[in-house]
Amino acid sequence: MNYVDGFLAAVPAASKDAYLAFAKKSLPLFKEFGATRMVECWGDDVPDGKVTDFKSAVKAKEDEIVIFSWIEWPSKDVRDAGMKKMMDDPRMRDMTMPFDGQRLIFGGFQPILDA
Repeated sequence: MNYVDGFLAAVPAASKDAYLAFAKKSLPLFKEFGATRMVECWGDDVPDGKVTDFKSAVKAKEDEIVIFSWIEWPSKDVRDAGMKKMMDDPRMRDMTMPFDGQRLIFGGFQPILDA
């Protein structure tokens, strides 16, 4: 069964093109290190919640859009090795993230249903 890394971030609306360029530049690296798929989603219908919501999770400001993305890996072992290589690779370290990385939320997930 696959393994999935999930991400939420707040990106300035004016930086949509820069964010897409960042994602396109990082995609070949993720694939080089074992990822099988990367999906980037730009918030389109992200409602305010009564208790919590996507915007509050990343402390999105008025001029920011929430992105939701995931990376699929063949296994957790491949992901662990691939992410280590990504973090050690100077090509990744030299990239500038067009968002506040301190408000990035991420985690690894074992799929339990894929229909």
